Amino acid sequence: MQQALTLRTKIQLGIYTVINPFVKLLIRLGLTPNMVTTIGLVLNIGVAFIFIAGAEQGNRGDFSYIGWAGALVLFAGLFDMLDGQVARLGKMSSLYGALFDSVLDRYSELIMFLGICYYLISHHYFFSSLFAFIALIGSMMVSYTRARAEGLGIECKGGLMQRPERVITIGVSALACGCFAPLLGSDFKVYIPGIPIHVFETMSIFTLPLVVMAIMTNITAYNRLMDAKRGLEEKEKPSSLKTFAVTFLLLGSVLGYSVPTSARAASALSDDSHQEKGKTSFPIPKGIPNQLFYIQRDPNPNTIICTLNLKNGQLDKQDPVHVFWIRYTEQSQQKELSYIQRTFAYGVKARPVANEQYELTFVSYKKLPLHLVKSDHDAGYYVYATVNQKKVILRRIYLHIEGGTMWMPNVKYIQLEGTNALTGESTVERIMV
Repeated sequence: MQQALTLRTKIQLGIYTVINPFVKLLIRLGLTPNMVTTIGLVLNIGVAFIFIAGAEQGNRGDFSYIGWAGALVLFAGLFDMLDGQVARLGKMSSLYGALFDSVLDRYSELIMFLGICYYLISHHYFFSSLFAFIALIGSMMVSYTRARAEGLGIECKGGLMQRPERVITIGVSALACGCFAPLLGSDFKVYIPGIPIHVFETMSIFTLPLVVMAIMTNITAYNRLMDAKRGLEEKEKPSSLKTFAVTFLLLGSVLGYSVPTSARAASALSDDSHQEKGKTSFPIPKGIPNQLFYIQRDPNPNTIICTLNLKNGQLDKQDPVHVFWIRYTEQSQQKELSYIQRTFAYGVKARPVANEQYELTFVSYKKLPLHLVKSDHDAGYYVYATVNQKKVILRRIYLHIEGGTMWMPNVKYIQLEGTNALTGESTVERIMV
């Protein structure tokens, strides 16, 4: 089903329908998109000159300069739309053209605000000039946030105060100020009883929209930043899983635990074993006291075991999980983790969250929290993981790879095996990498 167009898009398409004949005329005259963009910049320089002339030659009660500047702002803003349409209809789009347009748009906006701030300061509208400067900051950050996010591969176009809205706000308010000034008079002021200063004057027709713009541009920039943050977090999830998997593989195999090739190593694998799609046959650890779960990964049958860490029959609450190897390639002997493995790969950090409950995280990956919980039924401890909205009593973690190299293995998925905590059925859940 086709997605419904937003009101903003419908208005934009309506404007294109009106200006397209003029666009085709410009194309026939030989104007390029960059020429049209440059014309827009020149017109905005003219806007600044009008404001500066009003500051130097006009008086505080002469609003005609503001009106003429507003009209030119709207006319110059028209060229923001014309350059894009000239590029599209004239089939002259280019990457450099898009960059050129963005850079000159920023210059146009900065120069326009230069004229506005100069005018307001010259005529002693101090607070209005302050809000104009804040609006300038917000305008630049709206554009910068989008550019930076898109440079990182995240689309970031939303917000209520994008460039067309800013141009219309300034242009219409300035033009309205210039048009209504002869009707209201230069000394028109509105007072509210009990307030010693006026709350509205003729100049407010122009300056109040600047206040709104100062607020809305910065809100728009903040919202874009938050949207980009969410997008980047989503984008980073697979790479974080990849890092987790690669760290496990490298620190497990590069440090000397390779695939068994000898008959002696092969005989160490019990008949009760996992067979992962025709790859390495993985043993199932048995007879290990207080075992919680274990970790296996291609192409190595050596297995990481996680057990309860008991001292004098009591759980060590400071370090409740003991992690060690069963090296099936070396007569199934048990061996403690090396310092590097414990610190950077397989080590488990435990954080108490409630009575007899701990949050467990691997030192190499903290975005898959596990929970060690004491059962009310049999007083045993179990490790729970939540995957695909299912709560699983964890038994095994398996890292599956297909090809690649020792340094850059092609990790396909991380598989969590165990028992569904609600139904009691065996379950397998995969996290694609």
